[in-house]
Parts: sequence; structure tokens; C-alpha cells
Amino acid sequence: MAIQTALTLRQIEVIRAVMVSGSIVGAARLLNVSQPGVSRTMKHVESQLKIRLFTRTGGRYVPAPEARDVFSQLQDVHKKINDLQFSIGQLERGRDVQLAIGSVPSIANVMVPRAIAGLTGRFPDIRVNIELLKIEEAIDYLMLNRGELACMSYRFDHPSITFDPLVTGRLVCVASNAHPIAALASISTEEISRLPLIGIDPNDPYGAIMAAIFERESLQYDTVIRARFGTTVLGLVKQNLGIAVLDSFTVADQPEGIAVIPIREETGFQTYVARRNDIGLSGFAEQFIEILKREMSPGPLAGQ
Repeated sequence: MAIQTALTLRQIEVIRAVMVSGSIVGAARLLNVSQPGVSRTMKHVESQLKIRLFTRTGGRYVPAPEARDVFSQLQDVHKKINDLQFSIGQLERGRDVQLAIGSVPSIANVMVPRAIAGLTGRFPDIRVNIELLKIEEAIDYLMLNRGELACMSYRFDHPSITFDPLVTGRLVCVASNAHPIAALASISTEEISRLPLIGIDPNDPYGAIMAAIFERESLQYDTVIRARFGTTVLGLVKQNLGIAVLDSFTVADQPEGIAVIPIREETGFQTYVARRNDIGLSGFAEQFIEILKREMSPGPLAGQ
């Protein structure tokens, strides 16, 4: 008898509940259903299998001798169901799952930790590996399978890598609280260009995003100090060595001692999630992206 195909999982659950409790009343209580429902299921199963499953002895339901093999298989099926439910429960918590994520620093410093906090709220046991990447390192990171995705502030053409739009970011001006412009409600690119700047090399893809606002307005500007990453720029600005133009994600936590001043002109730029186009993302990676989009949208300093 192929019991796994002859009975539904619900019928197996009812039969086992009667076997464990020894009564229809007890089975109904275990399953939190009505007694008539259990009785109807039992009658239907015995009619379907054309064998008697239980005999009544001393007011209790006892497995019938002819159904001994059936109950043996039922126990095996029930154990496998429990094992499956346990495995599903572990997966729901992220147990034995490791998610590897790469990100450029501008997104990694504030936004990625926020998204990871949301992800671990859903999957408490998940393990996450985050690797900071320069834009030019993203190809090796993805193609060598060191991670599933890379959060990027810039895209490039590659036959094996897809860039999915993430959110639109924008640029802001940052200055020490001790700087004269710190009290301004907003500032123009022309006003910024008149002041000593701390910046990132415009030949760097990330630096090019910053430099573009001046090139668009055909403005000359003086970069007195150059640094590779936005966090270093912030440290220099905090020392009041100059002002800077950075993306709003880097300053989303409003660094202490630094004023964040909206720029009047349009400064939007697109961010991306880069992934291999021949390998699908895991459900955990997809949920990370979903949470990251929510954290980055509509973006810090919105409406300013």
C-alpha cells in the first residue's frame, strides 16, 4: 500500500492524533478542531483504505492489529514531516545561511548597516559578510563568486554583469560647524567653488560624480586636499580644513561637528546593484535589496 499517495498530510495528522490520544475527543483537542470533524475524517479514511484502523477497548481507540504496518509507516511519515518543518523553521531564521555582499564605501558606511539590521530582524540566525569595494574591484568580486551582489554608485559596461537601478542619490555640501557657511540654509555650486575644497580625485569614478556639478556650470574650483574615501573627507572637514561635496548617503547619520547644507542646483545621481547575469540571486539577497531600497528612499535630507 502506497500510504503517502493514498492519504493526505491532514489525514495522517488526524490518524496520528487519535493514536496518540486514544480518543476522538483527545484528537480534536490536540488538533484544535471539532470532534465531528475528526470522526468524519476517520470514517472517510477507513472507507478509502478499506481496512479498520482502530478498535475500541475500554473506551479507548487502540490501533487494530491488521493496521500495524500502516501505523509503522505513519510514524515514519510524521517524523519526516517534523524534520521538514524543523528545517523550514531553521531556514526561516537564516540558520546555516551566509550572505556575501560587496559595496562601495559611500553606500556601505551607513545604508548597508541599516539594511543588515532589517535583514537580521527577519532572519536572526543569518550570517553576513560585507566587503568594502572600490568601483574597479567589483568585477573580480562578482566574477570570482566572492559575493552575490555589489552596491554601486557608478555603472560600467560588462557582458556578464547586470546593473539594476537602486535609488537616486544626491550631493550635499558639508562644512565644519565652525565654518562661516555652516549656518546657511542652502548653497549654490558657484558659492561652493569660491571656497577651498576637500575632494576626491575627479579621475576616480566616485570623484567624477562630485566634480560633475562644477563642470556642468563651467566653474573652476580649488581642491586643496584630496582623499580617497568620503569618510576621510569628513574627518578633514571636521578639522575645518576646507568644505566638501559628498553624497547624502555618506552623511545620513549627520556626523557630529559637521553641517550638512543642501545644494540649490540639481545634483541627482543613480545608484545600482551589480550582479552576475548568469546566476540568480538568492531570496535572502533579494530581501536585502528590498530593505536597502527602503532605507535609501526617498533618501536622507529629503525635501531640503
